[in-house]
Amino acid sequence: MLRRGPFRPGAFRSPARGPRTAVVLGRWLGAALLLCFATGLISHLLQDPPPWLAARLPSRPVDGYRVTQGLHVAAGLAAIPLAGAKLWTVYPRLFEWPPVRSVLHLLERLSIALLVAAVLLELFTGLLNTLQWYPWPFPFRQTHYWTAWTAVGALLVHLAVKAPEIAAHWRRARSAPLPGRRAVLAATAAAVGAVTLTTAGQSVPWLRALDLFAPRRPGAGGEALPVNRTAAQAGTTAVPADWRLAVDGPAGYRIGLAELRALPQTTADLPIACVEGWSADARWTGVRVADLLRRAGIPAGSAVRITSLEAEGPYRVTEMPAAYADDPLTLLALALDGRPLTPDHGFPARIVAPNRPGVLQTKWVARIEVV
Repeated sequence: MLRRGPFRPGAFRSPARGPRTAVVLGRWLGAALLLCFATGLISHLLQDPPPWLAARLPSRPVDGYRVTQGLHVAAGLAAIPLAGAKLWTVYPRLFEWPPVRSVLHLLERLSIALLVAAVLLELFTGLLNTLQWYPWPFPFRQTHYWTAWTAVGALLVHLAVKAPEIAAHWRRARSAPLPGRRAVLAATAAAVGAVTLTTAGQSVPWLRALDLFAPRRPGAGGEALPVNRTAAQAGTTAVPADWRLAVDGPAGYRIGLAELRALPQTTADLPIACVEGWSADARWTGVRVADLLRRAGIPAGSAVRITSLEAEGPYRVTEMPAAYADDPLTLLALALDGRPLTPDHGFPARIVAPNRPGVLQTKWVARIEVV
């Protein structure tokens, strides 16, 4: 049968699509994906730790989550042009004839299909998450997590199947390079550099001047600390006039805002770092959570549960492991940068702790209790 279109012999003429190009791009893309996976796993474990790990999570370094989540989003964005270049290099193989030559060849093709689908879904959903746009019916966080495991598993299978070919082209050949290969690699590197430099400023302060395309630009428009969930969205614009924080324990008590402000205050410079990749420094002033717990008779080493005034929301109730609750930098913050909290930043009181995802820095706090 005479083959036509992309199936005809010689349909793809670019000599740059050689195996050496595919191996070089594969190394770059693999490094980006593995960095995404490792940092994403850290984020997942900080937000939803298994019981055996919860008591071992560290509250230091202070900027730990900011660094890992910033790397996660930066590597994910860099992986987009890398994935495009890699697919451009290898997609002609989809039209090889016959399409299946053996059972092993069929399994290889199925593993590649799974790998490509998982990586594209991961990058697509991750990109939209940075924009806080969720046009799909499934939960983002759980889907993103399990798709990552699928992608890594398919990647390992792919590496095992392609190991001989990868090894053969891992080092540069002594013969003259294929025409156009260096141009493809240079263009890909330039695209990755441009994407990184124009988006990383949302989490790297010294790149703020180049932060042109990141969804969030801390400091832009006079807003030093962006807000993901406003008081209007949370339904907490009207805080009851008789609001009193409840601290439940052996000697539990309720305490009003004026009384909290009369207690010894601590000021700490801590960042807010969000899963979308942006982060910003802020100066917080408030009461140490450990002091509130000791006053209620809750001993050191206790994990606590924190409840917000929000009527609903996935983070209305959060749990804080003992390492954070006992950390002297973990505050029930009452002021931000020397001024009382605004409703959008958590008035009348919010939690701020070192090395914690922003979604766990509970705003509009109503109750603290031992778990």
